Amino acid sequence: MAADEKNADEREAREIPIEGLEDEAVEAEAAAPCAEEQQDADGEAAADIEQEAQAVVAEAERIAAAEAEAAAMKDRYLRLQAEWDNYRKRTAEEAADMKIRAAEKVMQDVLPVLDDFERAIAHAEQNGEEGLLDGVKAISTKIGQVFAKHGLEAIDPQGQAFDALEHQAVATVENADMPDETVAQVYQKGYRLGKKVLRPAMVTISTGGPKREEEPSA
Repeated sequence: MAADEKNADEREAREIPIEGLEDEAVEAEAAAPCAEEQQDADGEAAADIEQEAQAVVAEAERIAAAEAEAAAMKDRYLRLQAEWDNYRKRTAEEAADMKIRAAEKVMQDVLPVLDDFERAIAHAEQNGEEGLLDGVKAISTKIGQVFAKHGLEAIDPQGQAFDALEHQAVATVENADMPDETVAQVYQKGYRLGKKVLRPAMVTISTGGPKREEEPSA
């Protein structure tokens, strides 16, 4: 009887570790999924961090590229502005030079006329006024030739039909013998340069006469 109890105790003693091992195995099996889940979570977190880091780097690169482009555009704008300022100054200087050259050529042609005026005045002072009128007429003719050389043309419309584009009427004169709206008298000549009227002629025009016949069209 004692031997049986002894064997039972030995079996019980051997069974206890087996049950403990089984419990540890169960706990290990239960813990395994948790470890895998933690590993997956850590992997996802690392992927998120990496993705966020890549996004930050991409945004930084985009901002850097935009700043570089803005700097390049600003530099181009400043260069274009400088070129425009230089062009404007250059054209203004060229226009001023052309104006001076044009005036210089006219003045060179007029200087001999001024010399003639001085000689006519000196001659009149030394010899009286005899012959002064002829000298002044000659100088006036010479002046007209100088200005005609440069394209200046006198507007002297005596007896012509009134033209509002070239004539300025300062008065009207009753004259039944002249066609209506005819230039009766020229108070002051006008001048044109090429096709441009520099100054209209100041005239009086006739009224009360017959109606002017229309000129045939060209």
